[in-house]
Order: sequence, then structure tokens, then C-alpha cells
Amino acid sequence: MAEDEIKESSSKKKYELLEDLPGVGPATAQKLKEMGYHTIESLAMTTARELEPAGISEKKALGIIETARSSIGVSFIRADELLKMRKNVLRLTSGSKVVDRLVDGGLETQTITEFYGEFGTGKSQICHQLCVNVQLPPERGGLNGAVLYVDTENTFRTERIVSMSKHLGLDPEQVAKNIIYAEAYTSDHQMFLLDNADEVIKENNIKLIIVDSLTAHFRSEYIGREMLAPRQQRLNKHMHKLIGLARAFNAVAVVTNQVMAKPDVFFGDAVHPIGGHIVGHTSHTRIYLRRASHGPIRIARLVSSPYLPEGEEIFKITENGVEDASEEDKTKPRGR
Repeated sequence: MAEDEIKESSSKKKYELLEDLPGVGPATAQKLKEMGYHTIESLAMTTARELEPAGISEKKALGIIETARSSIGVSFIRADELLKMRKNVLRLTSGSKVVDRLVDGGLETQTITEFYGEFGTGKSQICHQLCVNVQLPPERGGLNGAVLYVDTENTFRTERIVSMSKHLGLDPEQVAKNIIYAEAYTSDHQMFLLDNADEVIKENNIKLIIVDSLTAHFRSEYIGREMLAPRQQRLNKHMHKLIGLARAFNAVAVVTNQVMAKPDVFFGDAVHPIGGHIVGHTSHTRIYLRRASHGPIRIARLVSSPYLPEGEEIFKITENGVEDASEEDKTKPRGR
């Protein structure tokens, strides 16, 4: 088929397989799969330049991508149509009513929510809780879905999944079956896992994608000022892949992030998340976690959101998981 005919033949037809797309034969489809594009959804979220290694011309690539986008409904629309589409955005409970209230009812699908804070503030614990919560029915704040969990610091513990599942009245073994887990050993491996995740997401009804933590490998491998630019470029590509998957499959994307102290800050909080503006601009919702001065109490501060005001709430992390703090807990002195 001629390259200029690809666009004309699309006409918003629904395609299921790469081989079905006009201009994509079996050989091209195989090359795309080797590059990590296994579904129409993932192809719709890419760029023409990224398809060059498959031997596809820029003009043909643009036509194929446009057809894929048309197939899943990615195009210019009016704002009133967007308002209707926003009704398709789902929300996942954190386990705490006050934290849910902080983010307007729960963590949104089709966006990236970032939790950052110092060691021991509960970032991974929240990720464990979300793994369980996403499997709840919608009336209990869940999405009736499975989880894709990329672990970069070996912090995932099945014991916590068991205790949290039992507390919510779920079968721990069944909950564990719905968590697709992978440990990333390097930043390249971390990126590879997401680059090849689209088929796994589609086949397993994944509604939550977690990267815990986003920056650990990048921080340890790209050392020195001369490595800052390439590190940021790769982080940028990685996060855009994540948001592409979240949008294509209407899933919640969650990343945790490490922090660093800025010694030149004399007023306010000197703790800042790793990743600079790249991570800051790509994360739609940023939540800063810190410990209170006692026990299981944590403070969640909404630092950034496209439409919500800043604010903070007190919650706690116990053997049962993420829970609301009692009135007695709230009256105790807070940490910094």
C-alpha cells in the first residue's frame, strides 16, 4: 500500500493487532515488537523518530501512528467532549480518607502521582497498600485490576501484602497472583521493563503501574556534572513512556522518589526531590511525605497538582497498612 494511502484508509477503524494496521506487514510488525511495541496503544503514544530503527520512513511512520491514534480515539476534540471523557478517569483510594480528600477523592488514572520523602517516611508502604487497594471493587475505592510493580531497591515484601490483604478481607494468595513483579537491576533494565510492558498490561488488566523508586539507579549510575544532561534525557524518556502507558490503558501510575538536602537553603525545608525539573514537570501530582516526631504518624503534603490547592493531612502506617490517624494522633506535635 502506498504511504499516502495509509491515512486515508484509517477512517477511525478499530484495530486489534499491529499486523492489522495499514502499512504494517508481518515483517514490520515483528521489528516493532522487538523494539517493545506490542499493542496499538503503545504505538499510538510513540513518535515517528522512535520508529526509525524499524526501517520505516518518517512519512510512513507518521501515517501508521496517526492510524493507531485514530483507532483508540486520540485526536483533537472540543473541551465539552473532553469534559465527558474526564468521566472515564477513575480514582484509586490510598487507604486513608484524609489523603484521598487531599487529592480530590483518590489517585487519578492517566496521570503520574509521585511520592517523595526521606528514608522511612512510608513511600514503599504506600505502594504496597495501593497494590492491594487496586484489586478492591469500585464501591470500596478500587479498580478491580492488577498491578505492574517495578522494584529498583529490593523493598517489595510479600509479607506486607499478606497482612494488608487480610485486614481488608481479601485472599492474600489471590492478591499476590494479581501483582506482576520485576526487579530492575540497572537504569537500562528499568527502562527496558517499561518499554516492553504494554502487552503484559493489556493481557493482565493492569490498572496500577508502580516504579519504586524512579531515580535510585539513575542517581547512582550518572555521577558528576558532566553526566547530568544524559541522565535527565533518559529520565525524561522513561517518564514519558510511563505516562503513555497510563493514558493508553487508563491506569494509575505511581513513582516514588528519593530526596537530597540543599545546604544553601537557610529558610524553609531544605529537602528536595531528585530529578530536577524533568521529574517535576512530568509528575502531575507530587506528594511530600515526612515523619511526625513519634511512632507511625506521617504527614502528606500536596506540593503540586494541575488543579488542586496545596495542603497537608496527617495519617498513619500500621501493621494493617495505611490508615486515618485518630483525633488523639492529630493533637500530638508534628515533625518539621
